[in-house]
This record gives sequence, structure tokens and C-alpha cells, in this order.
Amino acid sequence: MFDGLPPSAAWRHAGGRDGFEVVFISSVRQGWRFDGHTTVVEDGHPWTVRYTITVDRRWHTRRANVWAWSTAGARRRTVRGDGAGRWEVDGVRAPDLDGCLDVDLEASACTNTFPVHRIDTVPGRVVEAPAAYVRVDGLAVERLEQRYGCRAGNVYDYEAPAFDFACALHFDRTGLVLEYPGIASRVH
Repeated sequence: MFDGLPPSAAWRHAGGRDGFEVVFISSVRQGWRFDGHTTVVEDGHPWTVRYTITVDRRWHTRRANVWAWSTAGARRRTVRGDGAGRWEVDGVRAPDLDGCLDVDLEASACTNTFPVHRIDTVPGRVVEAPAAYVRVDGLAVERLEQRYGCRAGNVYDYEAPAFDFACALHFDRTGLVLEYPGIASRVH
């Protein structure tokens, strides 16, 4: 469905925030590793989030280490998935995340690549893809119900009902987001 991933990618964040995200991607024995950093100013406040996320060959998130810095201080969070939909946050079982296969970072355009690599590319088919959603503020982790539907080519309809948000996400031939309306645009 998608070509191989590039060694790096970058997005300009614009809309509600102004900043930049860079990720370095590497193939590891069990799947792929994404090492990224997002630095922005949002509502007049600067913040930065660093992440290291490992996904297995089935594109299930297995581990996410997330660090955040802002004027409120520094925080760190570790989120682990067993690949079958069971999760731990900082070593504590998180049953409210049961059934999620992905980590989705509020700070990242990159993390939308994980579910689309698993989704059947039948146009018109909509797939539920709940995620362990890591907020920027305090690195709180919560369940986020999401839906992805393949249109044609590499365009997917995306919906997050909790935020009353829907858009068309455009992906490149490797499955990385090109355009995330109101959030980010790929520049590399």
C-alpha cells in the first residue's frame, strides 16, 4: 500500500499554534522507531515536546516516551502497549485505554501515520481507531475515539468526535501526513 518510510520528515505547525516538528525514522528489529520534537508557541505560550515512539511490524504502538517543557515546568510520561490493546501509563495498568492500538500525540502530526498503515484501503470503508491520546498540558493520557475512512489514493477522512473535528488528511506515498488542515503542513 505505502512505500518505505524516509529517514526524516518535518512539518510546519500553523493555525492554533505556530511552530515546527521534526522526526527521524529508523527501522528496528521489531518495527519502526520515531524520534521527534515539536516546538511551538500557542496562545502566547511556548512549549516543546520530545518523543520516542516504537511501533511493531503490524503498526501497533508498543512504547512511547514523551517529554514536555513549558513555563509550567518539565514532565515525562511512558506509555506502553502490549500490541493487543492493553496499556500501561508510567507502569500502571490503564484499563480505560483497552482496545487502543495507537498512541496519538496532541503535539504531533506524525502520529496519524500509525493507523493508516493498518487500515484497509477500500474506498468508503470507515474504520474505528481509538488511541491513547497524550495531551501537551501535563502529558495527561486519555482515550480518544477516532475514525479513518479511505477516500481514494492517499486521502483519508478523519474524525475525532470528542473535539467535534473532522477533516481530510492527505498522506504521501510513504504514509506520512502531507496536509493536516488547521494543524500542520509537511515541509520535508
